[in-house]
Amino acid sequence: MLQIGKAIISFDIIQKEFCCDLEKCKGACCVDGDSGAPLTPDEAKLIEQMYPDFEEYLSDHNKAQIKRQGFSLIDEDGDLVTPIVGNNECVFTFRDEAGITKCAIEKAYFEKHTTFRKPVSCHLFPIRITEYKEFDAVNYQQLDICKPGRICGKSNAMPLWKYLKEPLIRKYGEEWYKELTYAAEHLPKE
Repeated sequence: MLQIGKAIISFDIIQKEFCCDLEKCKGACCVDGDSGAPLTPDEAKLIEQMYPDFEEYLSDHNKAQIKRQGFSLIDEDGDLVTPIVGNNECVFTFRDEAGITKCAIEKAYFEKHTTFRKPVSCHLFPIRITEYKEFDAVNYQQLDICKPGRICGKSNAMPLWKYLKEPLIRKYGEEWYKELTYAAEHLPKE
């Protein structure tokens, strides 16, 4: 483990290679789960406010589920999350012409309808952060659905911490990421 500020970082973040391969996984991270994506209270409010900016990308079924469940909810663990459709798919998803599940919020961002990209927990995936009073536990969640990402990361020699540079900076800031870079470049290899 490595500590930078209040973040305690698993060495897997530095030592493992990863790069999403949507052609292979088809966006499984938006579909496979027992709960929705973790949200901050501010993100939940923002999603509700900007719903008109991405509603057009959602299916009628998903829109009906949002009307029924709301824009966020508290799951069985007591966490604030996005609602899910069926038993596992985020309600804010759509499928593109290639059959890849994608985020409607992010589509609105890329089409310049909003400045909010998507929940930071989604942007950071497969990194998962558990916030405690005194520190954040920053871990790499190695799931079977992300096997294509591990293969792609290895073939591209892409460390996880570099692949997720933008969301890590979004979460912790530029200075924090500079410290992570220094640590990653000076730690002994696996």
